[in-house]
Amino acid sequence: MTVVGILHDKIQIFIGQRFALLGDMFKLIDHPAVDGGITVGYVIVLIAEVGQHIFKIGRAACQILMVAGFPALLNHAVVFVPDFTHQLLQDILHSDDALGSAELVHHHGHMGLRTLQLAHQIGNLETADDINGIAHGFKIAGAEVTKLLKYLRYTGAVSSSVKDPIWKYKWVEAHEPEIFNKVYKWLDVKEYLICRASGEFVMTRDSAFATLLYDTRKGHEGWCKPICDMVGVDIKHLPEIKECTEKVGEVTEKAAVELGLAPGTAVFGGGGDASLIGVGAGCTEVGDTHIYSGTSGWVGTIVDRQVVDAGAMMAAIVGADPKTYNYFGELETSNKCVEWVKDHLALDDIGVYLQDKNISDSVEALNINLYDYMEEVIDQIPAGSNGTIFTPWLHGNRCPFEDPNAAGMFFNIKIETGKTELIRAVVEGICFHMRWMLERQDIKKEVSISNPIRFCGGGALGAVTCQILSDILQRDIEVVDSPQNVGAVGAAACIAVGLGLIPDLQHVKTLIPAKYTYHPSKETKAVYDRNYKVFKNLYKSNKENFAILNG
Repeated sequence: MTVVGILHDKIQIFIGQRFALLGDMFKLIDHPAVDGGITVGYVIVLIAEVGQHIFKIGRAACQILMVAGFPALLNHAVVFVPDFTHQLLQDILHSDDALGSAELVHHHGHMGLRTLQLAHQIGNLETADDINGIAHGFKIAGAEVTKLLKYLRYTGAVSSSVKDPIWKYKWVEAHEPEIFNKVYKWLDVKEYLICRASGEFVMTRDSAFATLLYDTRKGHEGWCKPICDMVGVDIKHLPEIKECTEKVGEVTEKAAVELGLAPGTAVFGGGGDASLIGVGAGCTEVGDTHIYSGTSGWVGTIVDRQVVDAGAMMAAIVGADPKTYNYFGELETSNKCVEWVKDHLALDDIGVYLQDKNISDSVEALNINLYDYMEEVIDQIPAGSNGTIFTPWLHGNRCPFEDPNAAGMFFNIKIETGKTELIRAVVEGICFHMRWMLERQDIKKEVSISNPIRFCGGGALGAVTCQILSDILQRDIEVVDSPQNVGAVGAAACIAVGLGLIPDLQHVKTLIPAKYTYHPSKETKAVYDRNYKVFKNLYKSNKENFAILNG
């Protein structure tokens, strides 16, 4: 057997004769530590033939992966990786069928045969020192392994998407150097408005975490210099960090004139949509789960520790409450798909309805009325849309797979398929994707999904949509009053805590009862389970086609 030891910055080759050598192999290889604790040494064992039970070697220090697709000279490749603290390896390598990435071998020793996607052959590996980007070199879950582990140690999440803030910062640095050279502080949109109102350069903790430059380790909370150095962000560009419930300044004289407010009005940190919408929906205790459907959408569950599933681009993010995290998976286009189907498929059918003289002239009221009408239409179509399925990936997708090339499609259209089936299929497709992300969360033992689930955002305004979601998830769905405004309610809650009007954000749950509750129908379960299985298969079956058309 040939053993290739991949170190942080070099490759070493060892020749052995028997598996017994594996017990001592780690003694032969230095395991350099990165920044005080992360082991980055790896052993790759290349074997011509592998039996199913051969790896019952009794080494608790190792986790075993089966990897297909190495050079043709070998039939199989097996990766032995030292065990990491906090079950890091399990978190970063566990994947879903549709993703085609690596999976840990079952504890009883049987191998999973999923493929770990490697960009380079063994003899051509690039290291972290050679390439700055996280996507280069020996990769796990699409990220260069040493940087991946470093991210997970300090931040609990990984900035491996081009949509993440870091890479926007780096783009300006690379493409607009004249602007970049003038940078004083790097602010999010919310923090820019705070600065305009108060003159203070600050960033709330949730916004700081969203940069993935925030150290989440207990006792080390704040900007993380090792990560900043790794990705090339000047830490002097990062502002002071404040709590979401904290008063950060006062309205200046100039801003008071512009805003029509009294000078000296208190300015609070507040939070982003992902931080505050769950709060405003009354999901503030560990185990509380909410689903949001606005322009984008997500599934969020409150947890008391950091959880990460890098293979699915899901992680426990820092929110408004410093005591908890929000385990979060995002859909890029959620109710945006409903807007699309309204504009492109429904408006001609609704034309007569639009002429109703009782309709308000306001855009919001018009959209609500149109949405209500569409709800009436799709309620006449049976569950499952007569076999028609829609994929809600109109702007690529983020979780549980990231693919900017993914796109929306209608599947299984027949001669008898009408427009109303297509409209209902769009709503069902959004709900199928929410189920996919929810099930991905549910596999984590650290995560407890609540029942009922709070549903919020504009998508929660329709009773038919709420019932469809309940039926597809087979869980109770609760909706609060004015679900489209829960973000503003969450912001008000932060101010209330900051002013001492309520003791903490967890208290908010007692103040926001459900207005409506929807219970799942057992009659629709079989058809929805059937369609959901096909829905999940559609990405795997069309990933290559998306790349050809959109790559």
